[in-house]
Amino acid sequence: MSDEVARILAAAARGAFPPPDGATTVVPQPGTRDAGVLAFTAHSVVFTDADPEWVRAALAATSSDPLAASMNPGFLMALMTRTGRHMNTIDLLTVADALPGPPPLELREIVDPDHPRVARALKFRDKVRVWAADGGLVVLGRGVAGRWEAAVEVDEEVRHRGLGRALAAAARHLTPDSVVWAQQSPGNARSVRAFQAAGYRPVASEALLVAG
Repeated sequence: MSDEVARILAAAARGAFPPPDGATTVVPQPGTRDAGVLAFTAHSVVFTDADPEWVRAALAATSSDPLAASMNPGFLMALMTRTGRHMNTIDLLTVADALPGPPPLELREIVDPDHPRVARALKFRDKVRVWAADGGLVVLGRGVAGRWEAAVEVDEEVRHRGLGRALAAAARHLTPDSVVWAQQSPGNARSVRAFQAAGYRPVASEALLVAG
């Protein structure tokens, strides 16, 4: 296992980003589950166990602006074919500092490992915990390179009342780490607004390649 992705993410959480030099860094996967691409400002990180020389050749052959090559569908498809993996979407990766004390929101933890939301989260994260509020859920678990990641769900009938923002903020109180990460699909404007209103900072775009 490699800790290079963890070190890159920890630095980015502190505001220390890779140099905006137009380059691509290729590093080993942090574990067997997680492979993918992180695109920072004018610098990309590809974490895969595929041959780094193949990765660089595939990037060079991509028909796009070189700064966008790592997130170009042509390159991502080639990487998926090479690794036998698939992906769901390109996400906006965000991070927020932990907050002290309990969350200012009434939550009850779901401890049933067979609960559908727990079972789904365990496909992508370890040490998953799920809390329910009236009309929503907040999920915490260890994802890429061991980072603590949050996800929230809000029932349709209680949307537009600030619950998504409150759940995202609650994750900042619940995380056992100094920061908590979250991914949002850029097209899901409500989710993007909710997390940013809760204090999450944009860091990079991220494409995760899923095995199986």
